[in-house]
Amino acid sequence: QVQLVESGGGSVQTGGSLRLSCVASGNRFSRAIMSWYRQTPGNQRDLVAFITADGRTNHVDSVKGRFTISRDNAKNTVYLEMNSLKPEDTAVYYCRYNDNKLYWGQGTQVTVSS
Repeated sequence: QVQLVESGGGSVQTGGSLRLSCVASGNRFSRAIMSWYRQTPGNQRDLVAFITADGRTNHVDSVKGRFTISRDNAKNTVYLEMNSLKPEDTAVYYCRYNDNKLYWGQGTQVTVSS
């Protein structure tokens, strides 16, 4: 069983920045594909970005150039650096761990006001 603990959410104004962190338990983190998703009320959970075990990244078009996913295997941590935040980025952000088994964090709220 892998436990994921997210942190770093909060409330910011348009144009502001936040850095989300997700710490995973266990000793297989370096082999996992780590992802960030986000969800707004009444909607499905959507992919924001992912990073592979060898460090390749992919960001969805709506966040390209503004958000950056990264990982620190020594700390079992994945990050999401979010800059130039917009009100439409408001959501609960979840990290996901995938090493052929899927685990989700509890989510952290990000609110961007205009």
